[in-house]
Amino acid sequence: MGKVYLIGAGPGDPGLFTLRGVACLREADVIVYDYLANPRLLSYAKPNAELIYVGKKGGNADAATQVEIDRLLIERALAGKVVARLKGGDPFIFGRGGEEGEELFEAGIPFEVVPGITSAIAVPAYAGIPLTHRDYASTVAILTGHEDPSKQTSVIDWEKVATGIGTLVFLMGCSNLPTIVDKLLGCGRSKETPAAVMHWGTKPEQETVAGTLENIVALAQMRGLGPPAVLVVGDVVRLRERLNWFERRPLFGKRILVTRTREQAGRFAELLEGQGAEVVGVPLIEIAPPESWQPVDQAIERLETYRWVIFTSANGVEAFFRRLRELRQDARRLGAARICAIGSATADTLEGHNIIPDVVPAEFRAEGIIEALKPYDLRGEKILLPRAEVARDLLPKELEQRGATVEVVPVYRTVKSNSSIESLKSLLMDRKIDLITFTSSSTVTNFAEALAQEDLKALCEGVRVACIGPITKETAERFGLPIDIVPARYTIPSLVDAIVQYFRTSSAG
Repeated sequence: MGKVYLIGAGPGDPGLFTLRGVACLREADVIVYDYLANPRLLSYAKPNAELIYVGKKGGNADAATQVEIDRLLIERALAGKVVARLKGGDPFIFGRGGEEGEELFEAGIPFEVVPGITSAIAVPAYAGIPLTHRDYASTVAILTGHEDPSKQTSVIDWEKVATGIGTLVFLMGCSNLPTIVDKLLGCGRSKETPAAVMHWGTKPEQETVAGTLENIVALAQMRGLGPPAVLVVGDVVRLRERLNWFERRPLFGKRILVTRTREQAGRFAELLEGQGAEVVGVPLIEIAPPESWQPVDQAIERLETYRWVIFTSANGVEAFFRRLRELRQDARRLGAARICAIGSATADTLEGHNIIPDVVPAEFRAEGIIEALKPYDLRGEKILLPRAEVARDLLPKELEQRGATVEVVPVYRTVKSNSSIESLKSLLMDRKIDLITFTSSSTVTNFAEALAQEDLKALCEGVRVACIGPITKETAERFGLPIDIVPARYTIPSLVDAIVQYFRTSSAG
């Protein structure tokens, strides 16, 4: 017999997911997930896990019924599977986790509850509304805004709730907002009481409208707010003007396209999201092994003969050391060779393999390496250059002119990724992208080639473009793309800083 984990996925921001939840997802053979569970959490699943979407979206006729979900959990567990039931928010706060737990108990199936951060607390916090404050409220009530329609009468004692609790939080209450307000006003709550509705709270598309019980319905309807939403009623809403931290972040509301490989996009996305952006990942390249490992293997056989090894990318470092391990060898083979890294990211990757580079140029491109190696006498020196299959010839040519023997070995290829081309076109045609980021010339080339049948200039009209460095910028300009942002240092953190500064300046202007 297997086991079931009832896991709270949190309110939407994947950064609020618990460590215990991550561990359970990594263990699970089957993951059954809801509409409100952030799909990015599925990245924690093991490669062969069965992923089952069951909807649970209000008004969605295609969603699985609760009975079907209960049966699914029981069947998979009885088959010996470890099942993760991933639910938005917390499973025991209007999440029907209690009902699912009861069904599992009756079936004799062991289960564990993994609490999640409920949207009742997190969403107001992300809107700058503390639920308690010694000057405003000492009591809180969390209520459903969508009671079971089969009930004959409401179990909410509206007369006591309306005036007896400082802060009221209604979950799933957007569609019933007029009824909720009428109940509160009819039971004595003042029409001047502050109220706020938060849509898609804790996510980059969060939208908040604040007013009073007298006008909150009209304000929410005017903004077109719908589920998922949280309603907060009480004097604590007044604090939003001072405590609204989330929506004041410099990239809040900006939708930014990241074109890096899936493996490399993670850190970049985290930095952008930390500044408030909504990141759309459309990987335009993939990293693949070289056509043949023979040149690399031959170089590794004579590794001790090289006086210098120059790495021009973090990808090159990872590919080289991966091949070294596959041949059951390690960094000791580098012997007395001096190591050069093109930039700080490449140097950091080398340090992850316990190699501290001897040279890291001030300018993170081939020209910078050439300048940084000027103090060294390279006449007669043998240099190994493990890099991408397609790259500029500037560096090996310059080093050979200085008397060195340069052996270039391809340790990886960048190949086109066509998996998301249609979604890319739709996003651009619907004007849903504020900024496109390019972190290599290959991402630019594949972007332009993917849209070759379209009017590139028209598709990108009004969209800002950021390039990680001058080489990438030159490639983009060859395709007629106007470039708005290039950082002074050619690193991902510097690119994010430059993007933030650009939008800060734009909004100030």
